[in-house]
Amino acid sequence: METTGAGEGMGTYEHNGQAGGTTLTAEVQRVLARVDAHAAGQAAGNSTTPAATLVPAGGPGTAPLDALLACFGLTPFERDLVLLAAAQELEPTAAARCAAACGDPERAYPTFSLALAALAEPHWSALTPVAPLRRWRIVELDDESRLTLSRLRLDERILHFLLGSPYLDTRLHGQLRRTPVPQALPPAYDLAATRLAEGWTNGTETPLVELTGGDLRSRVDIGAAAAARSGLGLYSMSAEDVPTDPAERDRLARLWQREAILLPAALLVEAGELDRDQRAATDSFLAGAAVPVVVSSEDPLRSERSYGARVVVPQMDDEEQLGLWTDAFDELDLDEGELRSLVAQFQLPPHIVRSAAATVRRRLPHEDELDAAELAWRAGLDEARIGMDELGRRIGPQAGWGDLVLHERQTSVLREIVAHVRQRATVHQEWGFGATLRRGLGVTAMFAGGSGTGKTLAAEVMAKELGLDLFVIDLSQVVSKYIGETEKNLRRVFDAAERGGALLLFDEADALFGKRSEVKDSHDRYANLEVSYLLMRMEAYRGLAVLTTNMKSALDTAFLRRIRFVVDFPFPAEHERAEIWRRVLPPQAPVKDIDPGLLAQLTVAGGSIRNIALSGAFLAAEEGDRLQMRHMLAAARTEYLKLERSLTPTEVRGWV
Repeated sequence: METTGAGEGMGTYEHNGQAGGTTLTAEVQRVLARVDAHAAGQAAGNSTTPAATLVPAGGPGTAPLDALLACFGLTPFERDLVLLAAAQELEPTAAARCAAACGDPERAYPTFSLALAALAEPHWSALTPVAPLRRWRIVELDDESRLTLSRLRLDERILHFLLGSPYLDTRLHGQLRRTPVPQALPPAYDLAATRLAEGWTNGTETPLVELTGGDLRSRVDIGAAAAARSGLGLYSMSAEDVPTDPAERDRLARLWQREAILLPAALLVEAGELDRDQRAATDSFLAGAAVPVVVSSEDPLRSERSYGARVVVPQMDDEEQLGLWTDAFDELDLDEGELRSLVAQFQLPPHIVRSAAATVRRRLPHEDELDAAELAWRAGLDEARIGMDELGRRIGPQAGWGDLVLHERQTSVLREIVAHVRQRATVHQEWGFGATLRRGLGVTAMFAGGSGTGKTLAAEVMAKELGLDLFVIDLSQVVSKYIGETEKNLRRVFDAAERGGALLLFDEADALFGKRSEVKDSHDRYANLEVSYLLMRMEAYRGLAVLTTNMKSALDTAFLRRIRFVVDFPFPAEHERAEIWRRVLPPQAPVKDIDPGLLAQLTVAGGSIRNIALSGAFLAAEEGDRLQMRHMLAAARTEYLKLERSLTPTEVRGWV
């Protein structure tokens, strides 16, 4: 938006009522009296039609007219020219009076020529394209090629403004949205709103403030609160709707700036992922803002221009979160311990917490098996997973501890990890370890072992125990050959997961980790930075983040030291394979002479055991027979072909 030269007085004002007894109708009649005087060839003060007899009782006050004069810096001549154009719409005799003054029955309308001849203090510059009347489209010409003789029309939006009926110009409908003021904000957000409002009035030439961080709705709520305490409304638009054509962009900028003054209002521009042309257009649109604008974005904008103040959406501390959940779940019979458990797990913005509470209130009367605390937990999970589904594969955990076949040594470590996650609120907040240690409080783990040894299953068991979703992130898909892209992808994952409710399992860590390379070029240096960034985010993550690897020996020990837990998943021994076979076969499955001891002779891990059991079941079902060893043999051959291995006589001895 370009600077205006207008827009000094942007306070609120009354649209109705009279100012010192003068009405808009009286002002219109005063101007028409000068037209009559010009028609009669007399001086303005000696009109043959006394103004007093032309003024009806009552009518709209002149406060909007005075505001128009002050906001756009109109001269007395320009003010009267606006009234002359308004007369054509408000006074039935205006057309005939204009025709009489022009001496031409065909010109029964206001013209610039008539205004120059009849009105006081005329000046030619009033109708130049850069003067307020045309620059801000207060009046328009039917034919711009006939400057003095073309009909002058008052813009419809201006006419309704003068009559005390303000509204958003219909030409902006579809691009701008009115933003309601939030009922209440937590203290941290309220302080951010105060800082944003101060940024508009800090005396800088550009009343533009950046608002970064948080989610879009939180930024909008803070912007609306800041506008309200500044006496303004707030409208929002997407930066994607800013025209890339310079002429169209200029028209939009002028139209909005006029609206910002008339309403009055501030504008929130949401700048997301923009291509080069759209970012340049947005930058140009914002560059000369002379009315309050807030640029809302997840990350600070990169621009050579200075946009003034920057306000960051703050993180709410645990006590603020507790107050937020307490207020939202009022009368839902949750005790403080249950609320603190929710706060420890979920880091949700205020509007999401309120949405979760509304969901619980709707569902509670219809749920016989779940109480309010369980419904609140499920509602938190539903809200927290928004934005995660597109970043990874979500697994609804079903497996329990009984499905794991591991040595007690590994199982005890997994239970210890669960305890670290479950009790972090007690240890960090109540016992004060969070304030003492400050950094590295995230629960991180490395699961090392061959394919199919149970790493993902163990993560699923832990997720079920904690009541969380399991999200599997394939690091081989996250890692990019382009410098900076890997870090960007990782940031998206962690930012979405920070709401809580997810156990993050980063699969195929070998794609990113490895023996730390000697720095030979910028790519080597950046690869190390990417690893450091991943570990930093894992250490700061409120939930549980797990890495899996097939080659623990290939990992740099310097990186391993930053992982809190390392769990080895060895290839299962024969007795463990037999136990896996027993657990993988459902009790209701029709079987005949199935011997888990013989099946355990196959030297395959748990993942392959499940594949063989399932394939054998399908073969038996297709034959209409019970599941037998011969079906398992056929399924084993297929699995071994996939593994590029051959069945040995020892493995199938005694099967058939």
